[in-house]
Amino acid sequence: MRQADAVGQGPVRYGPVFPDDGLPVLPELAAVLAAASRTEEQPVGGAPALLEAAGGYFERRGLPAGSARVAAAPGAPALLVALTAALGGDVLVPRPCAAWWAPYARLLGRPVFHVGTPAECGGVPDPYALLETVRRVRDEGGDPRLLVLSVADDPTATVPPPEVMHETVEAAAGEGLHLVSDETWRDTLHAPRRTMLLSPAEMLPERVTVVTDLAGALLPSGWPAAVARFPAGRAGNALHARVLDVLTALGARVAAPVAAAAGHALGEPAPVVARRDTAVGLHARVAAAAHAAVTGAGAFSRPPQAGRHLYVDLGPLRHALTPQGVGDAQDLEEFLTARLGMPAPGGHRFGDDLGALRVRLSTGPLLGRTDEERAECLKSPVPLELPHVQRALMSLRSIFDDLRDDAQRWEPPR
Repeated sequence: MRQADAVGQGPVRYGPVFPDDGLPVLPELAAVLAAASRTEEQPVGGAPALLEAAGGYFERRGLPAGSARVAAAPGAPALLVALTAALGGDVLVPRPCAAWWAPYARLLGRPVFHVGTPAECGGVPDPYALLETVRRVRDEGGDPRLLVLSVADDPTATVPPPEVMHETVEAAAGEGLHLVSDETWRDTLHAPRRTMLLSPAEMLPERVTVVTDLAGALLPSGWPAAVARFPAGRAGNALHARVLDVLTALGARVAAPVAAAAGHALGEPAPVVARRDTAVGLHARVAAAAHAAVTGAGAFSRPPQAGRHLYVDLGPLRHALTPQGVGDAQDLEEFLTARLGMPAPGGHRFGDDLGALRVRLSTGPLLGRTDEERAECLKSPVPLELPHVQRALMSLRSIFDDLRDDAQRWEPPR
């Protein structure tokens, strides 16, 4: 029996942790949470103040939404469960995709079909592969209705170029699919002035629901809160009502203190924006350094463009990993987690092929082991020069360089 089976690490019971920023909570947010009433129960879908703040948040991103078109829940997974239940039919997702997308559909008994992504990015399916998958599923008696995609991707940390997003959305629209756009990481672009981010809701407003988990950029991951923006019109109103019904059945309410902090953060006051921008810049620097370390050793990874992670393909180093007992992504997950001393979930957790040697690495654990070290990263103008960050990056580089050297020794003579 494999170790993963022995400890019950199945696709639902074991899920990779959300890529936390590893940073101390912003004092202003902690004060808002502490001052909130702990006895007042929030209504399902969110209280008026939270919904008004969410509407303003979407409005500032070019996605007009009054409070009647917005709902809140304790985390994006609850919203996706409700949307999947409300829409019915089969679900389509890119391969790879966020680890939490597919399990919730399967828990509802809905088939999930993974579609390959374009060479240049993750987050969206290749439009031609999408059309072929929809045709095949329908030919086999299936009923594809929902496509989940991302404008800034977990796990690949890439942002789909506008032309790719256009082609995918047009293909989905032609097949009558409803789209859920996961925009959790849209506010974590590493180079916002050089990266064009396009939301499908700007292209197909009547068939796109936007979901944003506030743990992406505004709240600590331990304070679960997420918001959804529904399409305008009769169909959007009906979907909104059905989603609220499901959330009611689940008892999915945002806790009052978290709701207060979420509403405050969604209003984007200056301290919240300053912390977000500082944290994004910090993780961008660390991600770039980690990317240089793994690619310098011969692994493949697209340059990270958003978020607090990068996706690494160690296929070129397979010769070095095979003698270590690493034959697939589960083996690689266990091997690197032990070697790095930090989570390194395998690509199979994100719907990728088990046989492919891919992992997601997060930048949070590279910022230090104590609150003091991590707080120092926020204050330093040169965080990569801090001793504890240098040590973490040197350890990462050393482990991957050793694999490169071993792989070169195992290569057959030419």
